[in-house]
Amino acid sequence: MTNTPNAIMLFAAGFGTRMGALTRDRPKPLIEVEGVALVDHALALAKDIAPASIVVNTHYHADQMARHLEPQGVTLSQEHPDILDTGGGLRAALPLLGDGPVFTMNTDAIWSGPNPLRLLSAAWDPAQMDALLMCVPTASALDHAGPGDFTMDPKGRLNRGPGLVYGGAQIIKTEGLAEIPELAFSLNRLWDAMERNGRLFGLSYPGTWCDVGHPGGIRTAEALLGGDHV
Repeated sequence: MTNTPNAIMLFAAGFGTRMGALTRDRPKPLIEVEGVALVDHALALAKDIAPASIVVNTHYHADQMARHLEPQGVTLSQEHPDILDTGGGLRAALPLLGDGPVFTMNTDAIWSGPNPLRLLSAAWDPAQMDALLMCVPTASALDHAGPGDFTMDPKGRLNRGPGLVYGGAQIIKTEGLAEIPELAFSLNRLWDAMERNGRLFGLSYPGTWCDVGHPGGIRTAEALLGGDHV
C-alpha cells in the first residue's frame, strides 16, 4: 500500500439547504460563482495536481450532476437510496479511489491563493500523520460564522477549539473507516480518534478562503475573485 495520495474525493452529495430557493431545483455544486459552477472551481484545483483518479459523490439531483460531470472524465459515486455523510460517502467510494491515503475536498468554498492541495501534498508526512487538514485563520475565512474548529500546536497537531476553520481540503488515511459500524457518519468520527492518538495535523492556509454555503457567500466569493478583498 502506498503512503502517497494519488486520488481525490470531491464531496458534492448534500442538499444545500442553507442556499434556500437556489437549491430547490438544482444541487448546490452547480451554483455558479463568476459564471463557473462551484464543483468546477474545485475540479480545477483537483486537476492541477494531476491525480490518478477524481471521484465525486452525488445524491441530491444526481442526474444533473451526472450530466455535468461525466463529460469531464470524472468518476461518480452515487449514494442511493440514502445520503451517507462525509465518512460514509468516503467509505463507499473507496473501491473507486484505491488503496492508501486520499485527498478530499468540499465543493462549497472558494480559495484565493496557492492551491491548497499542492500545499497539503508538500507537507504530508505519513510516518506521523493520519490526516492533514487545511485550516484557515478566522480572519481569512470570509462569510464563515463561528470561532473556528481547531487549535494547532507548534508541531502542527490539531485539537478541538477556536481559532482555525477547517477549509474542507485534507489528506486522510482511510483504514479507520472500516471500524465504524454505522452506514452514514461524519468524518469527525475518524478525526476524533486521530486526535486522541496525536496523529491529527493541520496546515494554516496563507491565502483567503470564502464559505459559499449560503447565498451571501456567492457575492463575497465573486468580490474575492475580482480582487475586492485583500
